[in-house]
Amino acid sequence: MSAVPTNPAPAEPAGRKVLLTCAQPTGALHLGNYLGAVLNWRRMQDDFECYFGVVDMHAITMPHEPAKLRAATLELVAWYLACGLDPARASVFVQSHVIGHSELSWVLGCICPLGQLERMTQYKDKAAKQESVGSGLLFYPVLMAADILLYNADAVPIGEDQKQHLELARDLAEKFNSRFSPTFKVPEPYIAKTGARIMSLADPTKKMSKSDPNPGGTLYLSDPPALLRKKIMSAVTDSGYEIVSREDKPGITNLLHIYSAMTGRTIDDIQNEYKSTSTARQLSATEFEYVSKYSQFKTAVADAVVATMEPVQKKYAELMANKGHLLSVIKAGDEAAQKTAYKTLSKVYRKVGFLERPR
Repeated sequence: MSAVPTNPAPAEPAGRKVLLTCAQPTGALHLGNYLGAVLNWRRMQDDFECYFGVVDMHAITMPHEPAKLRAATLELVAWYLACGLDPARASVFVQSHVIGHSELSWVLGCICPLGQLERMTQYKDKAAKQESVGSGLLFYPVLMAADILLYNADAVPIGEDQKQHLELARDLAEKFNSRFSPTFKVPEPYIAKTGARIMSLADPTKKMSKSDPNPGGTLYLSDPPALLRKKIMSAVTDSGYEIVSREDKPGITNLLHIYSAMTGRTIDDIQNEYKSTSTARQLSATEFEYVSKYSQFKTAVADAVVATMEPVQKKYAELMANKGHLLSVIKAGDEAAQKTAYKTLSKVYRKVGFLERPR
């Protein structure tokens, strides 16, 4: 086990609140990640002291290929930067490079009731699908709590599927503070003022996801323009002919949200543009054919997505062609994260009663 230095980094002066958010390097980012998360992270850089982590230690709770994990870690950092995360204003680090994540998770695990982990929804869902379950799958919410508490984060951007995990981090912070004395901030969920909830193009009742069994349902940031267009033009739409955001029209509603997020236009403004673009033509005394402009609308959505993604993809390609620069960004982010981690870990070790290392 790596030891904490006897002279950890001095405390930073009081300033902006700390925000931490992390992602696993287990698949390419998609449009839902970009619009629902990364764009908001980009906006946060001026308001918070930001730590953006690539949590590769979480990625090994499931069977994986080591070479692919290394490649995916570097690729995720490149996507972070291509999407606008600025290493001059935030720390972009790799979890396994920073001493403190696994160490703190052990300390927190020793005060975490087993039953609380067994009740985690994601654990139960994943365990039900596998014949054999590693203990890492059960324990990883404690590691997630350590990720958050190690940086004394004030705020953590989360999705619906992570609420339980943040509650665990809050519970463990309060339990440690009560048992040993105030040490950790109790983190709050960060709810962005803006952000789109993007649904699958194949099944608009479900969120866009990299685990979607239908590859046409997910728009990956790495998809070339022609493929982005093909997926959007093939997106599931609804009965009727109106281009309107409505509960009974999830397909068109999803495309409206994507178009709005891409262009900055309001849903009402877009709906008004297309209000008069649907006509009815009488075929007989009792039969009508509705001539929809769905195709025209989908083309506009595709144009907006491609126009937004092309410069991001170009920047990503430039970054991947300069591996040295990417590694220098990671090194700087690791060092900044490590200073904070050492400070927290040193305090935790002292409070739980570990003997200070002889000088």
